[in-house]
Amino acid sequence: MTHSAPLQARNRALPRAGAELRLVAEQMFARAAGAPLVGGNAVNVLRDAGENYPAWLSAIAGARRSVLFENYILTDDTIGRKFIAAMSERARAGVAIRLIYDWMGALGVGTHGMLQPLIEAGGQVRCFNKPRFDSPFGWLTRDHRKMVAVDSEIGYVSGLCVSDKWSGDPQRGIAPWRDTGIEIRGPVVADIERAFAQTWAANGEGALDVVPVTAASAGDVMLRVLATEPNLAGLYRLDQMIAALARETLWLTDAYFVGIAPYVQALRAAAHDGVDVRLLVPGTSDIPFFGQVSRSGYRPLLEAGIRVFEWNGAMLHAKTAVADGRWARVGSTNLNIASWIGNYELDIAIEDQGCARVMQQMYEDDLGNATEIVLGPKHRVSRSRPLVRPRSAAGSGGRASRAAAGALRIGNTVGAAFSNRRMLGPAESGLMFSVAMGFLGFAVIALLMPLAVTVPLALLALWIGLTLLVRAWRVSKGGPEEDR
Repeated sequence: MTHSAPLQARNRALPRAGAELRLVAEQMFARAAGAPLVGGNAVNVLRDAGENYPAWLSAIAGARRSVLFENYILTDDTIGRKFIAAMSERARAGVAIRLIYDWMGALGVGTHGMLQPLIEAGGQVRCFNKPRFDSPFGWLTRDHRKMVAVDSEIGYVSGLCVSDKWSGDPQRGIAPWRDTGIEIRGPVVADIERAFAQTWAANGEGALDVVPVTAASAGDVMLRVLATEPNLAGLYRLDQMIAALARETLWLTDAYFVGIAPYVQALRAAAHDGVDVRLLVPGTSDIPFFGQVSRSGYRPLLEAGIRVFEWNGAMLHAKTAVADGRWARVGSTNLNIASWIGNYELDIAIEDQGCARVMQQMYEDDLGNATEIVLGPKHRVSRSRPLVRPRSAAGSGGRASRAAAGALRIGNTVGAAFSNRRMLGPAESGLMFSVAMGFLGFAVIALLMPLAVTVPLALLALWIGLTLLVRAWRVSKGGPEEDR
């Protein structure tokens, strides 16, 4: 009996300690992500355009008060015109339609003309971050979010843009792009609408005139709305924490993976601790050069025991994560520095075992159509079996984000070649060859046509100098300049 009392006291203390740890973890998540955990929601995981687009259109058709629609790319094609027609019909019925699209995402896909019927029907449309003379590098900030919210009651967050590419063309043998979204009902929809209002106001043309309303409870799923803004890196901090806290599994899907050193180290540390870390990426990217950029980062992952898979079908565009069968993330953010820090992005973190199980099963199904990448002799990166190439995976999307992320990977590879910081393998050789040819081409142009190099550089310097002078004058006259 003398030993039982201390043991019983310790046993009583364990639940209290566990509860305290959960509270600390919740506080860490909330502060890192900048978003509270909201309960009372119902969630439905949607696969590909075949499940996402019909759900979006059905919700729009039933709108009574408002439709908030934000997407990086809206293409003037069959799918794009179908969405504009649906929103135009609701606008004529008196529903408040508010739409945001990205200026760069609209390049070459006919967005501007396609939206005219919606504007004529009374819908309000804003183009995010058009080029400005007083912001030479403003084009680097993009609105990469993909969301729909209707009447503060139902919301959709996904990685899907609005284009026929996501639907594919069965008659021509072109498979749909692989992507994931979620349908949400409940109080957290108001947070999704507030995220829309944030981007709407950031465009500098006045605040949103649709007031989010907190809906009644619709289920028991706990959600966190991760509305990322440039330079805040809230989702990056959260991704780092998930990698650090995962105990059993961490399965990632990403369209444009370029892991920066701190995040790669977090994944490696998890794998060294026995966590089953997996990464699923495209086998064929819509930007072929990006495939070389991404593959150059495989070897450090594989050496740590992280399993890497390449999708065998048409473009894999999903951005998801699932950890320990209890936490999941779905949205627009890619695992690269441009998405984490440079863009407006929108993701949903799900803390629910039921949803996590669905995401795990979907991941396992996807691996059935993927090729595992392995380390061969002398630690050479190779495929475990032949990769089946799709007929077509051409397209556009996320141009600025992929360019910035690709530049980072190129810098890492070239830097390694000069500083000998780590051994370079065959995966990097193709990328290094491309970079070398680019530098040689630039040198030839500079030697044969020096004005072709000096004049653009001089004009760029003049533009930046004049911009800084104008901004300095504005600040001196009117106080701090608002940054958007």
